[in-house]
Amino acid sequence: MYSVAVRDAALAAVCAGASFSRAAAMLGVSDDIVSVWWRDSGGVPAGQGLSPVSEPIRPGGSGRALTLEERVEIQAGVRAGERQRAIAERIGRDQSVVSRELARHRGADGSYRAVMAQYAAQRDRRRVKPFKLDTNRQLAAQVEEWIDEGWSPRLIAQVLERDHPDDQTWRVSHETIYQALYVQGRGQLRQDLARQLSTGRVSRKSRASAARRSPSPFKEALVISERPAQVQDRAVPGHWEGDLILGAGGVSAIGTLVERSTRFAILLHLPGRHTADEVAAAMIREMSRLPSHLRRSITWDRGTEMADYAEIQLELQAPVYFCDPHSPWQRGTNENTNRLLRHWFAKGSDLSAWDGPALQKIADTLNSRPRPTLDLKTPAQALNEHLLKAA
Repeated sequence: MYSVAVRDAALAAVCAGASFSRAAAMLGVSDDIVSVWWRDSGGVPAGQGLSPVSEPIRPGGSGRALTLEERVEIQAGVRAGERQRAIAERIGRDQSVVSRELARHRGADGSYRAVMAQYAAQRDRRRVKPFKLDTNRQLAAQVEEWIDEGWSPRLIAQVLERDHPDDQTWRVSHETIYQALYVQGRGQLRQDLARQLSTGRVSRKSRASAARRSPSPFKEALVISERPAQVQDRAVPGHWEGDLILGAGGVSAIGTLVERSTRFAILLHLPGRHTADEVAAAMIREMSRLPSHLRRSITWDRGTEMADYAEIQLELQAPVYFCDPHSPWQRGTNENTNRLLRHWFAKGSDLSAWDGPALQKIADTLNSRPRPTLDLKTPAQALNEHLLKAA
């Protein structure tokens, strides 16, 4: 009967690059017994007399990966009968790390050996792993469907995590989705899907921002700094942000309104040339359908289409505030909503082709999309909750 120390030494020699024969000769045991020890401790099968290790193990880890030194501490703790929590505290790791390590790298004989665990981890890092969207075509189809509907990769990843908390086969990171869309050789998703994202790009680019110039004819109007504090903290619903989405050459346009607290969106049908009177009429028509407590204020960019803001204030009994010049970020909720809407209203297209019912269908679709900022509730659900509370 060989001691644990002899077995450890033999396996350590193999992990360091020695053949079974060489390791056996060093310790005075047979080649066969070293092969059995290797198999029972979790090593890959190998022919007798051949080393199963293509390169010796390395002691260092990187970032989240356990190091050989940490694995030696885990081995010592297990053999001393320590609890996993105590081992984790000693090496400065979470208990779940130790638990996963032991579950992953115990051998068939129930033993845990640091050198074997380090070898297996190093081997697994070298191994080409199957891409999740290749192995689960149902998942890939679901991702494609949501991208077709304008969902971002990050939103898709969050909804999958919510809907499948205990099924890793239905979990995929947003970075994995981006790689499937953009990285050559990762063709798990349709080639045209990258254009369905709100950016419309066929390759990834770093963000860049540019202020949009717009006229400022509203010197006597209310400015954004005069808005009450409750608008900023989103605590009370009924505060809206708005702007126009322009079509090709600025000839056609669609008005957009979004409620800051719930992210509920309203689209304004503007079949004419989106003049001030047309915008005012459309806004009064659509927002008059809301109860008065959901018409507390409107914030808009400085554009000539809002020249009739005084009439809007009078009819809706809601003050209209204007952003500072060249500061569209001051109505960031609306900017973000417009970015999502570009999935349907592509830049450079003729927006006059969309009639009222089509715009309402798009608004309903967007208001039914889960939002991370609402804990994955939809804007329609969030607005309905406010309506029920006020009833």
